[in-house]
Amino acid sequence: MSKLLRTTAPPATLLVRLLVGAVFLSEGLQKLLFPDAQGAGRFAMIGIPAPDVVGPFVGRVEIVCGVLLLIGLLTRLAAIPLIIDISVAIVSTKLPILLGHGIWRFSLPKLANYGFWSMAHEARTDFCMLVGSLFLLIVGAGKKWSVDARLTNERVESIAKY
Repeated sequence: MSKLLRTTAPPATLLVRLLVGAVFLSEGLQKLLFPDAQGAGRFAMIGIPAPDVVGPFVGRVEIVCGVLLLIGLLTRLAAIPLIIDISVAIVSTKLPILLGHGIWRFSLPKLANYGFWSMAHEARTDFCMLVGSLFLLIVGAGKKWSVDARLTNERVESIAKY
């Protein structure tokens, strides 16, 4: 478990944790607070199967994992479902924009333009969240201002005493 928590990332990693955690927390809350626009209703419009189940589930995953990132607890573990979450979002909503037509079950939104630049514009936040989550998976919570660092330091100190 200590390998999962251990990190040598600089204290500035807190900024990435706060950014990624806050955005996922906010998006998860909105999926539950505004299900027609952001949760199950939107998932149905996109073509996500079982939107009444998947919408609230994804919202709860984003809330729990977002909070874990914010406090820096099990950061690497929390990043994994968020990477899956944002990857599905990119494939289901941005790939159709890139291609200019729906793909598999996923529908094409009405936009003024389609193709690479339109997709790049629409996906800018998604790509930031994906890269931020990958960063946290790789480096962990950071050695300051995280529960992971505190737990790891306490473990190292207790082992050093004996």
